[in-house]
Order: sequence, then structure tokens, then C-alpha cells
Amino acid sequence: MENFIVSARKYRPQTFDTVIGQKSITNTLKNAIKNNQLAQAFLFCGPRGVGKTTCARILAKTINCVDLSPNQEACDQCQSCKSFNENASFNIYELDGASNNSVDDIRTLVDQVRIPPQMGKYKVYIIDEVHMLSASAFNAFLKTLEEPPAYAKFILATTEKHKIIPTILSRCQIFDFKRITVDDIAGHLLHVSKKENVTAEENALHIIAQKADGAMRDALSIFDQLVSFTGNDLTYNTVLENLNVLDYEYFFKLTDQILQGDISGVLLTINDIIGKGFEGQHFLIGFGEHLRNLLVCKDVATAGLLETAPSIRNHYIEQSGRCPVSLLLTLLDLNNRCDLNYKISNNKRLHLELTLMQMCAPMLRKEAHQSIAPTPGIAPPAGNPSLAIPPRTPLHPAAVKSEAPASTDSPPKTPAATVKMRDIKSDYNSTTSIKKPVPKPETDALNAEDEQTRYEAETPFTQTELILYWDEYADKLKKDSPHLYSTLKNARPAILDGWNIGFTLENKVLDDELSLRKTEMLDFLRDHLKNYKIQLRTNIAETSKNLKPYTDKEKFELMAGKNPALRELKEELDLEIEY
Repeated sequence: MENFIVSARKYRPQTFDTVIGQKSITNTLKNAIKNNQLAQAFLFCGPRGVGKTTCARILAKTINCVDLSPNQEACDQCQSCKSFNENASFNIYELDGASNNSVDDIRTLVDQVRIPPQMGKYKVYIIDEVHMLSASAFNAFLKTLEEPPAYAKFILATTEKHKIIPTILSRCQIFDFKRITVDDIAGHLLHVSKKENVTAEENALHIIAQKADGAMRDALSIFDQLVSFTGNDLTYNTVLENLNVLDYEYFFKLTDQILQGDISGVLLTINDIIGKGFEGQHFLIGFGEHLRNLLVCKDVATAGLLETAPSIRNHYIEQSGRCPVSLLLTLLDLNNRCDLNYKISNNKRLHLELTLMQMCAPMLRKEAHQSIAPTPGIAPPAGNPSLAIPPRTPLHPAAVKSEAPASTDSPPKTPAATVKMRDIKSDYNSTTSIKKPVPKPETDALNAEDEQTRYEAETPFTQTELILYWDEYADKLKKDSPHLYSTLKNARPAILDGWNIGFTLENKVLDDELSLRKTEMLDFLRDHLKNYKIQLRTNIAETSKNLKPYTDKEKFELMAGKNPALRELKEELDLEIEY
């Protein structure tokens, strides 16, 4: 039995021109070879399956080729190219950073670098997954990487560039590989299917390309798996069934039902989707992508972001024309919120169905608003023509005056033909009589008067009453603010002219502290003394003369004032006071 070779290896690019989706990098490398400007170290970084190791091998093969083509491609005919194709080249070494990550491994590599190549111009070291090297191994590698022999070239490859220390990055030329587009992957799969004599539908290849998420190796692995299942005939439905991908048609159908406000249809569609075995979160991810595609189709500038088959693209453009941008943004927001809360929901199906019903709500409100059209009159209920309400007509002022009732106790009966719209309640089907407006109770006015009288009160009070309530307020602060409590106890108040209460504080700091509670204190005294003309007047005591010396200079001045000989001694000895 012939050994099977997977497509990812069988159709691996052998030249720069056959590398898929990395045109800018391959052109840069070819120009560097042409101009003889090769760096001593390269760092290829990017996601999985985008061609990092492949480009490293092609570069190593090309720079050792002795008969390059005018396009800077290897000839595949010289001894160096043949040995490389047979995996027997002694000039190209591939190392795995995960299994050779110690200082001893790097020391062995450095010893090998000292030996010049036996055949060809360069010894090339390809270190894959270089971010797996230990910090000590990186440091041991620094000197060799920066100043290797002229014949040594290093190509480092990694999927996690951020784990490489900056001293390594600064010694390399860095090439960032990008994800391969869906169209490029689908085109390469079509090429492979023709080589393998496999009949494949275009939509089926696009589904495989989208499932691969930008990685060519993943796409080829999926392709081999599907060919093993279906034989040599890849259809769209077969791919959907095997890859557990939800059909586009469900999303288009669901969007149409939302545009119609069809809640019943939406619930039946989501029931059909769940019945096919798809998880609710799987549906939310796909529907979010569908709404995003509809949104990017709204503008020609963003239409290029749509990565689908051409036949499905036309369907997207058609449906996008019927969806307002505001509605799409609302649906995307609801879908995103449902996705975020789906895992923590106890009833996941109900959570999903509620979100879909909320998506129908904007169109239902719009439909209800459009159904309420202005009419000249309101139709009477069936079987009761006496309640017919004619259109409102402008009245002459004299006619309005004549309609005023003579007595407020019993309103006059008005014929049905002359009922005015202003006399009809909003619930026009009700036959109850119109109630007279209930007058507001007079308690509000009385309360307002009492409040005004309260704030104009000017009840006399004595010094004894003032001290009593002053101490009562101070006692309230004993637990929360002991310092302020002692301040109020020491500052005895006195009644001044015009209901002003004056008291003296020792310093400005105490005044600033009391000012934070002055309003509260003033309200307390006014309420308890029944006098709203009270004002507080603070006086700062002049205690500067009695202050104790604090600094060394103040102490010296105090002693020198008592004994002038100290000042003379300071000047004779040229002494200074330390501050």
C-alpha cells in the first residue's frame, strides 16, 4: 500500500512565488537576495499555518543555490537544491525551540556555528517556536546572534512574539506574517482539488476556508478529512453536515422574519435550528457574523470586507438594501448582549428566544405606528350608532359662551350629534358621565402658610436656654468628633444685639473645622429656640503673646530676650541655629 501524504505536506510551496498570501514578505526577501543585503538573523512571527517555516526553508534553500534564476528563485537542479529536496542537506539545520530550550543546547549550537559549511555558501539555522527558549538560553544566544560568522544565518520562527526578550528582537529583522484571506485559501483549495481529481463546489470550498480561520494548513487538513468522507465529490450540504456549520439560509430566513416582525416564524426557525443539534451560542456567533456582513454591505467602501462566495454575496447585498442601518446596529447590540450573558443564564433557550423577540420589537412598533392613521371621525362600536363621534369643527366664541351650564350641580344633557371632542375622555367607548374636576384640598395652602410663618418666627430666649441647647448640640458630637465637642464646650456663647450669638475660638484652625458644621448647628439652635433670626458670629482670640516657643529659633529668641549675653556669644563665635 502506498504511503499517504497529507495535502499540507504534498502541496507545500517550494518557491517564493508559490507562497500564498504573503506577497510583501516574499518580495522583500527576494530583493534582499538580489542586492546581497541579507541580515544575519531573521524573525518570522504570525499565527499558525500562514507560512513562517515554509518561507524559512525556501530562504535557506535559495541563498545556497548556485544557479539562481533571474527571478531570484532556486533552480532545483544543483547539488545543494537536490540535497535540500531530499532532506539531506548538511548546511541547513532545523531545531525545535521547545525541546532544545536549555543553555547546554544553545552552547552546542554555538560550537557548531564555528565550523564553516562543507558545501555551499551559508549554514542556515532554523529555530522553530523560539519563544520556548528559557531566559538563560536567550542570554547565551545573544552574542552569537549579533556577531555570527559571515557564513552563518539564523531564521527564528514563533507564534508568540511578545514572549521573546527585547535584546533578541533588536538583533533580528522582523517579518510579521498575516492571516491568509478566505478568497486566497479557497483559490488554493480549488487548485489542490483539481490536482487530486476532486469535484468541489465553490460554496463548499469557501466554507472550508472560513472554518480554517486564516490558516492554510488547517484548510488543507479539513479538505483531506472531507475527501475521506465523501470520496471525490465535495458538495455544500456535505461540508455543512460534517463541519457542524449552520446554513446561510437560516440566517437569511431569520432576518426576513425579523424585518416582518414575525415572532411566530422566528420561534419556529430557532426551534428548527436547535432541533438539528446546534447550540444557542453557536447560533449567536453565526448570526452576529451575518449581521456584520449585512452592515458592511451598506457602503461600497466597506463591501470589500465581506468574505463569502460570489453567489452568496449577491444575496447579502440584496437583503442589506432592505435593512436600515439603525436596525442592524440594534440587532448587533442585542445579539452581543445575549452572547455575553448566555453562559450564565439558567434557562438558555428562553434567554435566546427573548432576545429574538426583542429583535422583532422595532419593526412591530413601526408597523403599529403606521397603522394609526388620522381619520375625520371615530367609528362607533358595532351595534351602537348613538355613540358616533363626528369630526371636530371650529366654534364661534359666542357659541362657546352659550354652552356654559347654568348650574355646576347637574351638567346639561348634550345631544349626541353636538358632542365636542374636548368633552370626550380618551377611552371613547366608555359611556360614563364626565366627572367634575375635584378641587385640591385646602391643606396645601394651609401648610404653605404655616411654613412661611415658621421661618418668620422671632421668639425671645434667655442665656440659660442658649447654654442648654448649645451643650445639647455639643453632646451629639462627642462620639463622632471629640475635638469639636471640646471646642464647643470651651467656647461659651453670648447673646448679642439683633439675635446674634457670639463666641470666641482660640485659633483659625478651630474656626475652619467648625465652619463645616456651622449650618447644621445654626439649624439646630433655630429649631429648638424657635427663633429663625439667629446668626452665629465667631471671634478669633489674640493669643500670639502667650504662644510657647516651638522651633529652635523661637527658643533662642526667648532666651536671648531674657539674657542678652547669649546673643553676643552667638555673634563672637559665629554660631548658626539649625532649622
